[in-house]
Amino acid sequence: MAGPQPNLQQLMAQAQKMQQQMMAAQAELAETHVNGETAGGLVKAVVTGTGALVSLEIAPSVVDPEDVETLQDLVVAAVRDAAGRAEKLAAETMGPLSAGMGGMGLPGF
Repeated sequence: MAGPQPNLQQLMAQAQKMQQQMMAAQAELAETHVNGETAGGLVKAVVTGTGALVSLEIAPSVVDPEDVETLQDLVVAAVRDAAGRAEKLAAETMGPLSAGMGGMGLPGF
């Protein structure tokens, strides 16, 4: 025989509260800037906590018209570094909220 049924009103209130917390966390991530860099800071990228590229700074010393490929690689590496940090920040910010959904007895969370 199944255990007692959870109070539907309580579950709905908890779900609404969690949704508000998730929306607040997502808004905070969208406003947070995360830095990434490569080559000892010669190329720097800034992304939001949601991964949107905000700015890119390239030191003049790495701009060589004869070696565009290296510059391209440095830019990609800096953006990847920033995006990886943003992903980690998002996981730290959203993880506890997502984990809380499973504690409400809702399937699929």
